[in-house]
Amino acid sequence: AAAAAATAAAAAASRPSRQTRASASSEPTIMASAAPEPIAELEWNFSQVFGERTPGEEVQDADVISAVEFDRTGEHLATGDRGGRVVLFERIHPSKAAVEAMRSRAGPDGATPPAPVEYRYLTEFQSHEPEFDYLKSLEIEEKINTLRWCHQGANASRFLISTNDKTIKLWKVFEKQMQCVADYNLDAHTRDNGRDMSVFGPGKGGGGGSNRASPAAPITPEKCHDAGATTTSPNPKGPNRPSFAGPLKIPSVRAADVVFSARCRRLYSNAHAYHINSLSVNSDCETYISADDLRVNLWHLDRHDASFNIVDIKPGNMEDLTEVITAAEFHPGSCNLFAYSSSKGSIRLADMRSNALCNAHCKLFDEAEPPGARSFFSEIIASISDVKFSRDGRYLLARDYLTLKLWDINMEREPVATFKVHEHLRSKLCDLYESDAIFDKFQCCLSRDGSRLATGSYGNQFRTFDSHSGGTDTLEVTKNPQRLRRLRQQGMAAEGGADGKKAAAGAGAGVGPGSADFPTKTLHMAWHPREDVLACAASNSLYIFNA
Repeated sequence: AAAAAATAAAAAASRPSRQTRASASSEPTIMASAAPEPIAELEWNFSQVFGERTPGEEVQDADVISAVEFDRTGEHLATGDRGGRVVLFERIHPSKAAVEAMRSRAGPDGATPPAPVEYRYLTEFQSHEPEFDYLKSLEIEEKINTLRWCHQGANASRFLISTNDKTIKLWKVFEKQMQCVADYNLDAHTRDNGRDMSVFGPGKGGGGGSNRASPAAPITPEKCHDAGATTTSPNPKGPNRPSFAGPLKIPSVRAADVVFSARCRRLYSNAHAYHINSLSVNSDCETYISADDLRVNLWHLDRHDASFNIVDIKPGNMEDLTEVITAAEFHPGSCNLFAYSSSKGSIRLADMRSNALCNAHCKLFDEAEPPGARSFFSEIIASISDVKFSRDGRYLLARDYLTLKLWDINMEREPVATFKVHEHLRSKLCDLYESDAIFDKFQCCLSRDGSRLATGSYGNQFRTFDSHSGGTDTLEVTKNPQRLRRLRQQGMAAEGGADGKKAAAGAGAGVGPGSADFPTKTLHMAWHPREDVLACAASNSLYIFNA
């Protein structure tokens, strides 16, 4: 009983409390009311990169990654790009000998360096093609807006759903055993030389056709002679008439290499009048939701011809439209709960048990804007681009243009923590509006225990936050992710010198409009569901980091 009480106390201490946010403070609000126990700072290390660009290489728009997603186990990783392709990767675990060799390299304090995380290319397939809506005279791009892993089949097959602006597809990825025909009636000399087998009639040369001679081209002794047979027939009709060596054999089919193949099992179309922005698979592994600007639809994976509209915010008169839906996400544990965000910065939690149409939400998470702070850009920067539940379903993480907010689903009054991601851009909103950068949609993610958060930024950077203490770190999506941290450490070590101040300022200041690195942004990233592993998309390259 004492051990159980101690465990419960430790679990309660690890959960964020409901401390209110200090609006006047420039530091992010932390969740613990008392001084929390410090969490060891993660040392992020470069592990792997796919599609690395060479300096000066021009990137095709179709190759830019537009979606990144781990499956529930983290053993598989999927990416989608603007060209409509989906690429799959599979985790490779180090051998026992490699693990022992790594342990032997332990430092003086006995600490073992983290094992590098490695994935291998599995397969890729064309998920969507360019389309044209003739009724609306509208071209539909093949870009993958989002993708989600589904349940695993009874065998080793994997399922995932992907979508462009209008059409959702369910894909089955499976191993396919290739087969070939062997044991032909040819001698070794003919097989080694790889001579043309067309002399035996159609279908005899590649193992893919019939094994019987074609009636139009019967096998003759002359053809046998052309094929390279050198032995003598037991009942020759002429001197040294060639024939097959030995008795005739029946060709056999043998197993060859194993390849991965993808097949479209369902096509869900004609259910959204506006662009689809998000998908989310339910915890029951049977249903999923898709959201566009004005509606959220509920689908069954086995029914491609019917969906149920569960949220509809379209007004009777479109001139009365004040907000749109920006993202939707199912609760990870309760199959009846889902959350959807809006362009006004609010998040609504809906319960499908209450009504068939969930326009009347059960909870509303919205933070009032401070008096006198409203401007022309207020509604634009308040628009939420991504919403994620924590693994236990207790917290909601929301990303808008300038901040990252963590909400407790039991407290609607205000977020338990607010982290400033792009505060240095607040004074440059006019330039961002003119360049359309203010409309960029950054994704966010949480660690397996919810203690750490991550989101992308400009300049090929991403930010990580400690939800307990409010600590933050800025890293680069390169082979040297810790470069900015080392610059800050050098600046502090210089003790106020000119070079130290310059290094610290350069490492701490964010990238702004006009900078050469500003167009390079990290919009899409995902956190491994069980380990401290991050997958970040930088243009057409996929970087994997581990801590």
